Amino acid sequence: MAEDVYGGQVLAHLAKVGEHNADALDDVSDLVLACVRADGLVLTAGAGHSLAAVAETFFRAGGLACVRPLFTEELQVFGGARRATAAERRPGLARSVFGLVPLSGHEVLFVFSNSGINHYPVELAVTALAAGCPVVAVTSPAASAETPARAGTKLSVNATIILDTLTGPGDVSYPAEHPVTASLSTLSNAYLWNQVLARVFDKAAAAGVEVPLWQSSNSEGGDAANASLLDRYGDRVPQLG
Repeated sequence: MAEDVYGGQVLAHLAKVGEHNADALDDVSDLVLACVRADGLVLTAGAGHSLAAVAETFFRAGGLACVRPLFTEELQVFGGARRATAAERRPGLARSVFGLVPLSGHEVLFVFSNSGINHYPVELAVTALAAGCPVVAVTSPAASAETPARAGTKLSVNATIILDTLTGPGDVSYPAEHPVTASLSTLSNAYLWNQVLARVFDKAAAAGVEVPLWQSSNSEGGDAANASLLDRYGDRVPQLG
């Protein structure tokens, strides 16, 4: 019974997310297409469980090859949950991570953080904006409003464009009358990112622009197709090594 109720809840939520963000998704896809046309990099970042969204953006079948994740092992929960939480809340880490990226002036930064209050996502956005890099915040302003500004400000007020996950405080959704489990932010993040990819593809096709997309390395010809992209971006994206 719970499976049926929750499944319907998820489908309704994602439909609402798509409708709510329609205009913002068009604006974001324009930013990303401009980045692709200028041979720039799409930078993606998150901490803790938001790294699931970063993984969705990187070296993924059908995904953009011009993606560079902003990452340090300290933020990975599998390396120690306490350590990852402490790192996300430590001032200065984001500036050092962002400082490793040689900027061309054609980058776009995606920051995934549902609450948008910890130092790492907030400082990434602030640092990027100061460097002239547009920031797409994939966050929940409603959830953020219910929490203190741990970093002195919040991600939702330090973004060029917001993609709203529409998730509630605490990032739980089930049961609806008193939610204690079943996060929706991970599903919303993946849905919004792939909405961006679909729109970029359509706009690029209409403009006659080739989008650098990975193929599955488990499909026929996938490795050969990806080899040129690995050569093209390998020097600028260390994680492709």
